[in-house]
Amino acid sequence: MFAHWRVVVALGAVGAGIAALVEGRAIDHPPGVLVPDEPTQRLVQQAPFAHGEYELTPLADFDLEARVLSVEEYSMDGGARVSPIDFALGWGPMSDSAVLSHFRISQGARFFTIYPDEQAIDLKTAMLNASNMHLIPANGLLEDRLKDVKPGNIVRLRGQLVSVLGPNNFTWRSSLSRTDRGNGACELFYVESMEKR
Repeated sequence: MFAHWRVVVALGAVGAGIAALVEGRAIDHPPGVLVPDEPTQRLVQQAPFAHGEYELTPLADFDLEARVLSVEEYSMDGGARVSPIDFALGWGPMSDSAVLSHFRISQGARFFTIYPDEQAIDLKTAMLNASNMHLIPANGLLEDRLKDVKPGNIVRLRGQLVSVLGPNNFTWRSSLSRTDRGNGACELFYVESMEKR
């Protein structure tokens, strides 16, 4: 009886482990551009609004569909309370599995890095069609949904690029360009809606 119980527990643990692996696994797609259009952005002049203990000032309406290349959650850095998650996103050629197979992609410390192999498209084209975005969920439900996204998902995100003021003179400002690089080049994206497939 006890041996049988141990087998059941062991099988249950194995099943839970397999389920966790499947749940966290990237979603595969056949070759081909999945998202042909680049993000759309329209500059705005709007009053700041409160978001918890932060003040957000809209800079631009922002709408994009993109392939998720990588996801990184944050809980310890200075921006984690307002932006707990980053998506590295790709569109155009950077939504094509055939192109992506020649890059290794990593995220960390609020940056994302792509490492090409010898058959990759040129880095300038790759970087013009990809970006690391710091996401500010509009509410807790949306935060949970964003944290459920996996690499390979196609997402449609709508909201605003913003600048942020917070406690202890905390400031953070979105990039408004897809062509800049390095520190300050990421979008700081207040996400009001998400569709996922």
